[in-house]
Amino acid sequence: MSRALPKYNKRRVTFIGGAAAVALSGTVIAGFALAGETPDSGAKNARTLAGPGTITCPDVRSKLPAVPASAKAEVDRNLALLNTQIQEANKRLVDTVGQGGPNFVQNAILGPLKDKRVSTVNRIATAIGRTAAKPQGLGSLAGCTLNGAGTNAGGGAAGKPQAGGNTGNAGNAGNAGNAGNAGNAGNAGNAAAGTITCPDVRSKLPAVPASAKAEVDRNLALLDTQIREANTRLVNTVGQGGPNFVQNAILGPLKDKRVSTVNRIATAIGRTAAKPQGLDSLAACTLNK
Repeated sequence: MSRALPKYNKRRVTFIGGAAAVALSGTVIAGFALAGETPDSGAKNARTLAGPGTITCPDVRSKLPAVPASAKAEVDRNLALLNTQIQEANKRLVDTVGQGGPNFVQNAILGPLKDKRVSTVNRIATAIGRTAAKPQGLGSLAGCTLNGAGTNAGGGAAGKPQAGGNTGNAGNAGNAGNAGNAGNAGNAGNAAAGTITCPDVRSKLPAVPASAKAEVDRNLALLDTQIREANTRLVNTVGQGGPNFVQNAILGPLKDKRVSTVNRIATAIGRTAAKPQGLDSLAACTLNK
């Protein structure tokens, strides 16, 4: 009997080691889900073991017409940027598990990602359109989806423990039991949220050629719209996320939008006059309480 015990213990040790190996393999799988996020890579069916799922987007490259040689470098650069944007969104998806309310992923990740992709596919279309027929409808490829999500960025079935130890609140994304989330009991509206302000672009522009005026005015109006939308999101998400929520989910995406918009303004002016430089420095905005 005393000789049988070591064999039994040895088998138990082997089993535990195997379980550890499986756990380590799971970590590798979770990391791999973030590595290649194009439809060609197989990431569509991948998901992390923690359950945030993965973000996948329509393939743009396969929908393009023949790309002129003069546009190839710019098109390739923006196609690579589309992949980078998806990888960054998937990383944010994992990093923010448990944050926000039921619409956190849509408002803080998928929405800003779509805005970035709209700007990027528009640059692709513009590059092709300089020397060939400009492709139409690429904007329809901008929207992305969350696939394979066991939880919605932290939420799950009622009563099941979530990543980080939070108890699931019937699918509510993250911080279950945090009563007063998105409102914080009395801190309503702008009084609690503050306001977002951004540098004025119009006053920093040189004389705008008549041929560029309509496009410049349209983009200046878009800058105003972007700020209003950011302030609305600020109010609607009071109490969501962690200490970096506003920076990551609102100010950061707003800056990305503004960079694209001021670049379009500079490009429009530069077609018939000296292209203004340094407008990107006006893209960052601040939260004022």
